[in-house]
Amino acid sequence: MDLLVSHTWLRGLLLRLLGLITGLGLLVELVYARWRPSGLGPVLGFLSLSYEQNLPTWYASGLLLCCALVLAAIAREAALTGASHRRHWWGLAATFLYLSLDEAVGLHEHLGGGLELPGVLYFSWVVPAAVAVGVFGLLYLPFLAHLSVRSRWQFLAAGVIYVTGALGMELPLGYWTERHGNDNLVYALIDLVEESLELLGVSLFLVALVEYLGARVRVTLASPERQGSSGS
Repeated sequence: MDLLVSHTWLRGLLLRLLGLITGLGLLVELVYARWRPSGLGPVLGFLSLSYEQNLPTWYASGLLLCCALVLAAIAREAALTGASHRRHWWGLAATFLYLSLDEAVGLHEHLGGGLELPGVLYFSWVVPAAVAVGVFGLLYLPFLAHLSVRSRWQFLAAGVIYVTGALGMELPLGYWTERHGNDNLVYALIDLVEESLELLGVSLFLVALVEYLGARVRVTLASPERQGSSGS
């Protein structure tokens, strides 16, 4: 029996997992904000999208790593066939490998250096990050132009959603944090929207990559052949 797993199946799976993770995160935040039960602290730390090194962080890092692996497979195929823009594919693979590491250990928090900015730029790391994203986008314009129309729009849509979460939502989050701190429900809800957008963007990008590669996971289940026996 052959089990065929396609990009459409993967899309459904990832969207369901996204709904589950964000739903659990929202539920635990609401319950904690309303009643603050003493025994919920560890559960909040494990499920909240506002915390680090927990289930949502592990899932996000894993998604980014999966993107890096699929990008590496595409880059290798491009290298073997002599296709153009293989360096761009390798560059994307390295970028997503870094993003996976960053998601796990929070490297981006040190990008701001000595910058101390007020208001929406309270999280000052967004300034160098925005410059890096702009330069990256300009360098990848020729790469996007060579893609098919469907892949181009899939990649762009996923990228816009991810950047809106990762950078765009940091602006209202920084504004609120400067005035009210991070130990409140509004902070948690803004952060939940940010993390949800990031997860959605990466999920859509992974599906688009699998579709681009034409990857299929085929599992063959076969009964072992019976060994013949001879009797006297």
